[in-house]
Amino acid sequence: MSESMDDRVARAVAHLKATEEAVARAQGELNASSVTARSGDRSVRVVVGAKGEVTNLEFLDGKYRTMAAAQLSTSVLEAMNAARAEMARRVVHTLDPLTRLTSRGMAPERTGVDWGSIFGSLIEETSVDRQPTAMSRLRDEIHEDDEETAAPAGRGGEDPRRGCE
Repeated sequence: MSESMDDRVARAVAHLKATEEAVARAQGELNASSVTARSGDRSVRVVVGAKGEVTNLEFLDGKYRTMAAAQLSTSVLEAMNAARAEMARRVVHTLDPLTRLTSRGMAPERTGVDWGSIFGSLIEETSVDRQPTAMSRLRDEIHEDDEETAAPAGRGGEDPRRGCE
């Protein structure tokens, strides 16, 4: 037998109410969350809120005093991007199931929100299993420059350009 219209409406209203409650819980959870990230050189710590806004920026151990402006800028951006990307992943993890809820259960993943259009490449660029990016190559070059200037020739060892005497 087919279901009566009143039963279908009651079921739809119950589903809507359950979805609204789930969305409110997810929103409360996200609004109360934050993510902390450090730069690769451990000189900067950044905290971001649920919308990716920077809520705290710290320069650790006084390392910033000896850093070149470009190096410090790179460290700040690296920590900010890492924190924002982790928060974006949390948002997707929390909200994606809600975007695919239907009265018949979960819709296939392909029918959900296109998170790439919302967050762009932020999530992919900072994922753990990524290939080197322009930012990581720049950071590596800065660190290599620091290593070269840390022990100038004539101090702390032999000059590799000279032969053994």
